[in-house]
Amino acid sequence: MQQRLTAISEPNRFRIVELLRDGPRSVGEIVDALGLGQPQVSRHLRLLAEAGVVEVSRRAQQRIYRLHPESLRELSDWVQRFAVLWSERMDRLGSFLEEDDRSPDETNQQGD
Repeated sequence: MQQRLTAISEPNRFRIVELLRDGPRSVGEIVDALGLGQPQVSRHLRLLAEAGVVEVSRRAQQRIYRLHPESLRELSDWVQRFAVLWSERMDRLGSFLEEDDRSPDETNQQGD
């Protein structure tokens, strides 16, 4: 999983993943969309494929890339565990702040 995170953390590879979210694309289509050279795009695609983020197939002379859904599901599950943790912490912070907001009023009422 670390290899996948490292692969998609590079901005151009992240952009490729975003492009492929809408469906499979050829190398040429990705080159045109990103405005990068074909060798750069091919290198990024090779790294994404090695990390298991994308899959490649051939259509005549073209290489067609698509997202590998299982690898993204694993990343999503991993991120979701952190989302639950942060949600719990934010709930506790909200409760603490609500208590803190009530405390001065309660103190003033007790002093009357």
